This record gives sequence, C-alpha cells and structure tokens, in this order.
Amino acid sequence: MQRRTLFKTFVIAGMAVVSAWCGPFAMAADTIKIGELNSYTRLPAFTDPYRKGWELAVEEINAAGGVNGKMLEVIARDDNGKPGDAVKIAEELVRKEGVTLLAGTYFSHVGLAVTEYAKQNKVLFLAAEPLSDAVVWAKGNRYTFRLRPSTYMQAAMLAKEAVKTGAKRWVTVAPNYAYGKDAVAAFKTNLQRLDPEVEFVDEQWPALFKIDAGATVRALELAKPEGIYNVTFGGDLAKFVREGSLRGLFKNRTVVSLLTGEPEYLNPLKGEAPKGWIVTGYPAEQITDDAHRKFFDAYMAKYNEPPKAGSLVGYNTFYAIATLLGKAKALDTETLVDTMKGLTVQAPSGELTFRAVDHQSTMGAWVGRTDVKDGKGMMVDWYYADGADFLPSDEEVGKLRPAE
Repeated sequence: MQRRTLFKTFVIAGMAVVSAWCGPFAMAADTIKIGELNSYTRLPAFTDPYRKGWELAVEEINAAGGVNGKMLEVIARDDNGKPGDAVKIAEELVRKEGVTLLAGTYFSHVGLAVTEYAKQNKVLFLAAEPLSDAVVWAKGNRYTFRLRPSTYMQAAMLAKEAVKTGAKRWVTVAPNYAYGKDAVAAFKTNLQRLDPEVEFVDEQWPALFKIDAGATVRALELAKPEGIYNVTFGGDLAKFVREGSLRGLFKNRTVVSLLTGEPEYLNPLKGEAPKGWIVTGYPAEQITDDAHRKFFDAYMAKYNEPPKAGSLVGYNTFYAIATLLGKAKALDTETLVDTMKGLTVQAPSGELTFRAVDHQSTMGAWVGRTDVKDGKGMMVDWYYADGADFLPSDEEVGKLRPAE
C-alpha cells in the first residue's frame, strides 16, 4: 500500500511537472519564432529606422491574424557590428530559442559571417541589409537569401547615369572592407562596359569611420579627375563632403555617390548637402504610389516621423518572411528554402522576387540628384530603378556563384 501511495504521488507530481513544462510550448505552437540580429548600437542611424520598420510590419501582420493563424514572435539581438558576436548570437537563437529562421545584419562582413553559419548549420537566413555581392555570389549558398539591392545593382544604376555625363577620368573613394571593394569593382565593370574609353586614375581606401578627409581630398585632387565615385557613408561621408566642398574638389566635376540620397545620410548634412550629385536613395515624402503611401502614413502615425531607407528595408524584410511562411507547406528549413526560391512579395517599393538562380531579390532603388531646399538636403529628378533590370544573367551568375 505504501509503495502504491508513493507511486501515485510520483505520478501526480510528474504530471504536474510535465504540465508546467508543456505550458509554454503549447503557447509556442501558436507562434512562429523569428531570430533577428543587427548592429543596433554600432550604426543606429540606419538600424533604428530598420527596427521601427520591421516592428510596424510585425504589428500589422499579427493584427491581421498572423500567418495561418500563428503570431510572429521576433527575438532580436544586437551583434555589435562584430562577425564573431553575430555567429554566437545566431547559434543562441537557433539552439536555445528554437527560431524558425534568421534575418537581419547590416555590415557586409557581419552578414557574410552569418551567411557561412547558415550554410554550415542548414538554417535559412534572410540577409536584410548587407550589400556585399559575395553574400549571394562568391559566398552564396542554398540557405542564404538577400533582400536589399546589392552593390552591383546600385552601382549599375549609377553607371547608367554617369556615362551620360561624358566624364572619362575617374577616381574612387570607398571604405576599405568588403562592401567598399565590391562597390568600386561593380562601378568600374559597369561603367567601362558602357564606355570602354573610361579610365580610373586613382583609388582611396580609408578605414571605415576613420577617414582622414583632408588627405583623401588632396589625393583625389592631384589626380585631376573629371568624375568622382564615392562610397563613403555616415560620419565619413559628412567629413568628405565638408572637406571636399571647402577645397573645391567637386566644382565642375561629375560626382556619383552610392546611398547618399538615403535620408539616414542626407538629412544630417542639412544645408551642407552637395548639389547635383548623382545618387541612389529614398525620397520617401515625394513618392505617391498607393502602396507606398499606405506604408508612409502608417509609419507616420506610429512614429510621428517619415520613414527612412532602413525603415522600408525592415518592413519589406518581415513582409517577405510572412509571405514565405504563408506559402510554405511546412516550416522545416528545406521546405522554406525551396519555397523562397522564386518567391514574389508585394511591397511598398513595388513587387519583388527572390531569384532562384542566386537568391537575390529584385527590390530596386531610387536614382536621382541631390539638391538643397530650405536648408535641407533632398533628392530631385528621381525615378525608381527596378532591380530586375540591373542584375546579371543566369549564365553570368553561374560563373560567379558556387554550385549548391
């Protein structure tokens, strides 16, 4: 009798433990966990708007009933802009938190580290922001996809406009890491394809966020260029613009600048913003398309400020994830990867597709020129360039990307 009583006591206690243990998992069955990591403290000018964008998207998706009745639960972490930290966080998100997939990253070297992690551990990774071409080409793999238009795509957009100026002698200035190197190589390739007479007479490679603007401007001036291709951003861009304007570097020269039209980088320049630069960017307040206006108004209502380029990237990223999860027949990684190939997403920037051949989305960018109005930098004479028009062919990609 004592044994039976003792046994029943253990059974009841065991059932209580199991019930308590299963409780959270029963709730988790009604959610889908997404692991998100980004350089929030390292580059808040871009990643703060990015976070606001994806938070708005998740709020809208869940308010509309989630994905097939399941709510999205985002577990976000700060990678501090360090590849090693990013890999450790990715491992924690996958192994401890049990996320269905990974998304995010900003810096190219960080994105490439997570790209390799995704490959080795067979985890779907949607690279939201890193621009290095290697993410989908040289280091591309079955498990990694990229949303934002790459350096190659945006450089090709700029080259199309640059060739119209007739400038032949070019110099470049770019941060000395993967993104900068890819951006310069892509611009050279595309511009010389359009005009074989173009020559590049000098290159400057300042360390990221450590530009010696005076020395850089002097070196570029000595080369006597007709055209300048700039890839600096953030604080480096501000220093380059101020020093170059002071020394007259930009006067009577064509200047082409990647990302400079994005509010994150143009707004801080205020009245010092350059005039007439050919740029890629995001003229958010001027876009009148219905889908974009709906996003713009919702963002304004929630945050009381206009969206920035990062906001749109974050928003598009999580609507792409929701579209994927809603279309996939199962949530295992291999099914998700197969579903992601060729996936089409409706976004405020227009319809975009993740190409099956290289996992690059066809999200485009706005191309125009810089100007100053009422003491504020802005884009003028802009148009939207569809990313699909600026990607290499399937045959070319076959030479750039390793086989899966």
